[in-house]
Amino acid sequence: MKYIDPHIHMVSRTTDDYQRMAQSGCIAVTEPAFWAGFDRSSPQGFADYFRQLTEYEPRRAALFGIRHFTWLCINPKEADDPGFAREVVSLIPSFLQSPTVLGIGEIGLNKNTRNERIILEEQIALAEKHNQLVLVHTPHLEDKLKGTRLIMDSLRASNIDPGRILIDHVEEHTVGEVLDRGFWAGMTLYPDTKMTPQRAADVIEMYGSERIWMNSAGDWGCSDPLAVPKARLEMSRRGHSQALIDRVTLDNPTTFLSQSPNFRLE
Repeated sequence: MKYIDPHIHMVSRTTDDYQRMAQSGCIAVTEPAFWAGFDRSSPQGFADYFRQLTEYEPRRAALFGIRHFTWLCINPKEADDPGFAREVVSLIPSFLQSPTVLGIGEIGLNKNTRNERIILEEQIALAEKHNQLVLVHTPHLEDKLKGTRLIMDSLRASNIDPGRILIDHVEEHTVGEVLDRGFWAGMTLYPDTKMTPQRAADVIEMYGSERIWMNSAGDWGCSDPLAVPKARLEMSRRGHSQALIDRVTLDNPTTFLSQSPNFRLE
């Protein structure tokens, strides 16, 4: 079997994880910029991080036959200081020339603050200016629905085609509105929070397989870099066809990501 993990933070994973993913059928990953587990003290820290994403990780992944692509941004957890955030955002255009950069992400909201929304909208404008795809982080709060709606309102105020925007970390109470408004939806599979493989399979059965994918978002916390193949097995156990399983774990990511000229699997 072959699959793509379209949202996983490999800088937080060991090289053994690349090996296990390759053995499980992973052919490509895309890695959004995110929080490092602590707040960085200077914009230069982000410059080094962007170099790691665009220069080092593609080489480490290639050792196991996996293509590595990335997204660049300042993430919502570090975006509540607009002055600092703008310094980081000013670094991004010079990295967009990298052959493995797919777009701007994962931008969004964390605590739904005014400052977070200001920086969200400035990064949306950056994506629009440079004709980039967008990958969105929705908040891990009880009021995820409010944050998701705020983000979608900001996105629809831009001129970016919603078909070029992936809204990630959807759950049962947000996926319907995301799809209804024309965006793509990503389901993040975590062992204890977000979605389990079983819940993700339920969503596919309720909402169908159009404009939706699964990812592990493996990071510093409790997460599983093999979550996507485990979800494939869950769907197979339920009797779903191989074509449907491939659609949500290989074909759909390929369709969305191929809107960037930098996404190539050969």
